[in-house]
Amino acid sequence: MHQIIQEDTQIRAILVGLQTRQSDEEFGRAMEELKELAQTCGIETVSTATQKAANPVQATYIGSGKVEEIRLAAEMLQAELVIFDQTLSPMQFRNLGKELGVEVMDRTGLILRIFAEQARTREARLQVEHAQLQYIMPRLAGMWTHFGRQAGSSGSQSNRGIGETQLELDRRHIERRMAELEKELKAVARERVTQREKRLRAGIPRVALVGYTNAGKSTIMNRMLEQNENPDAGKKVLEEDKLFATLDTTVRKIEPKGRKPILLSDTVGFINELPHSLVKAFRSTLEEVQYADLLVQVIDYSDPDYRECMRVTEDTLKEIGAAGIPMLYVYNKADRVPDLPFALPAVRTNSIYTCAVSGTGIPELWDLIEKKLQEGSEICRFLLPYTDGAVLHHLQEETEVLSTEYQEDGTLVEVRCKKTVKERYERYLLRKDQQG
Repeated sequence: MHQIIQEDTQIRAILVGLQTRQSDEEFGRAMEELKELAQTCGIETVSTATQKAANPVQATYIGSGKVEEIRLAAEMLQAELVIFDQTLSPMQFRNLGKELGVEVMDRTGLILRIFAEQARTREARLQVEHAQLQYIMPRLAGMWTHFGRQAGSSGSQSNRGIGETQLELDRRHIERRMAELEKELKAVARERVTQREKRLRAGIPRVALVGYTNAGKSTIMNRMLEQNENPDAGKKVLEEDKLFATLDTTVRKIEPKGRKPILLSDTVGFINELPHSLVKAFRSTLEEVQYADLLVQVIDYSDPDYRECMRVTEDTLKEIGAAGIPMLYVYNKADRVPDLPFALPAVRTNSIYTCAVSGTGIPELWDLIEKKLQEGSEICRFLLPYTDGAVLHHLQEETEVLSTEYQEDGTLVEVRCKKTVKERYERYLLRKDQQG
């Protein structure tokens, strides 16, 4: 089955999908998402080919008849690229390249390409390059036909060794480059840990925006930054209506007038079957989520499959070790839903319906965040000897100080704090029978 789609972009591609155990609805969504990924790369989808089968064909992923059909379609439509909906094995990659006679790409390769184009900071570029090399290594033999050539054994090529192939040389080069990248990434990770430790010592509540790609996380961060008493206090983040517009975890201090400050982080968006190599490569960046006091999951409520996006987000949070952190749900883009049965913003106990572009619901979201951050905390009174001034300093950094009173035997400080802080300074804690 071929569906011809006419658009005007640079690279012409045929999308290929194999439906095995998915429902028609799930498969249709996956193919639509593949098209969106291609569009993000500036690739024109000129045709879509699909097939149903119990299992993929081991050698070519799809059946031989379908391979020939796609080859003829590529010739007729002058397609330069064929993109498959799942990750191909190195053998499938190699065989399909030979059979189709055009460049072959799978879903993982497409996502890696998007990440490479979107990476702006040094850390993101290093992470993406490392993930790309991991992906390329087992597929080298099928990527360029010259890799089978034998190298010479004299002159400028003598250091290659007699009979050594170009493929082996490229593998060595990739291994060296990956080792260099790992070294650089470790250095960057140490810098990130130092920055995080400074933020942790500051005692300001940490809130992380998480969610499916293009749900509106960056838009919400920018609307919240606009609430700052000093509008220039935090630089805005990139805000685009496209997949994976943001790759870096950005942390901003937000302190609206009359409210307690928070540290808000905007993270890379998730997507179904996000390549494991990318999750691994971006783990140090995503670690910011693990240290959050509160997660704010941003959901594109206008997406008919928003519940599936929520499932993917929560599965990814489990994979990076961030499950169990308290969470609020922001159903964004609710203004795009026809016949919405309630007025915006609609606030529930742990959720809110918003339109981040217009700023509808941002003040109410602040109220929800403040309320949620106070859950699990309690008011405690500590009596600190004057010889332990450092403890007072730590409490001032880590808690909300409600009052301070200097007495004859020490400083009496009343704070709102979490259980961990209470336990850490328990020896200074005034019991109820001591208070009065």
